[in-house]
This record gives sequence, structure tokens and C-alpha cells, in this order.
Amino acid sequence: MDNLILIGMPSAGKSTAGVLLAKRIGYGFVDCDLMIQGEERSLLCDLIDAKGTDGYLEIENRICSGLFVSRCVVATGGSVCYCEEAMEHLKSLGTIIYLEIGAEEAERRLTNLKRRGVVMHGGIRTIKELHKERVPLYEKYADIVVDCNGLTIDETVETLAAAAGFRQL
Repeated sequence: MDNLILIGMPSAGKSTAGVLLAKRIGYGFVDCDLMIQGEERSLLCDLIDAKGTDGYLEIENRICSGLFVSRCVVATGGSVCYCEEAMEHLKSLGTIIYLEIGAEEAERRLTNLKRRGVVMHGGIRTIKELHKERVPLYEKYADIVVDCNGLTIDETVETLAAAAGFRQL
């Protein structure tokens, strides 16, 4: 399929850069976190509180595994990397692009993990621990890795477009 699927740490820019990238290349845009919130009629943080980490991941897996789109940029939630079924399905829909940021960059960008709805499980308590656990999963599924450390949003969008094979404006 001809979709671009964005994965990466919370705050990497998947949603923000994703919608701008979609406009830049003439694609539709899908935000999986917003789909989850809409379908479940609840904020991500409230879902995690109510259902627990495993319950939330079941919802994320179900919704992402049921996604069928064409010519779209898809911004996933940072925790989709834990959902093997969803990741295999997303991989069948298009090119997986990992928006890479370092642990320090993630710490700088993330100020309120609870309100943000960040899935922390298995005794993980810090962003550095979360980063260390997730990076191998993001790398496992990525077709393309884009280093977003220190880039502005415009630079991120142009770097993503170029990495996906779209010509510079």
C-alpha cells in the first residue's frame, strides 16, 4: 500500500509533523490516538487509568489492526510498538518511518506523562527507561529511520518527505 506510518517515542512529532507532512505531499492524515479517544469516548490518560496498561494496549491493538486507509500519513501512538498484531498490519499498509529522538530530547519535550497518556508498564518509571525499552522495538519495525533530534517542525517535515521519496519544494 502507499501509506506512510509514523512510529516513535511520545513527543517525537508523529502527530504534529504527520499532519503537516500529509498536507505537504497531498495525502490524508490519520491520528491513531484520536481514533482511540473517539471510539472509546475517553482521553488516553483516563483509558489507561480505567483499563490498565494491558487493557489499553488491547484497545490500541484492536483499533490499529482494523485500520484500512490509502494514501495517508498515519500517526500512531508511541506504545503501538508493543502491539505485534497491529505493527504487522500497519507494515502491510505502507512504509513504517521511525521518528528517532534521544532520551534526553524526549525528557525535554515530555512534561506531564500522566496527562499525556504515556503507557508505562513493567516497572518502568522514567523516560530514559521507557526509551531504552522501546527503541529496539521501533528499530525492529522501521523501514526508514529519520533522526529528528534538534530539528524544527519544518525541518522534520522536509526530512520525512525526502526520506519517503518526495521531492523538495
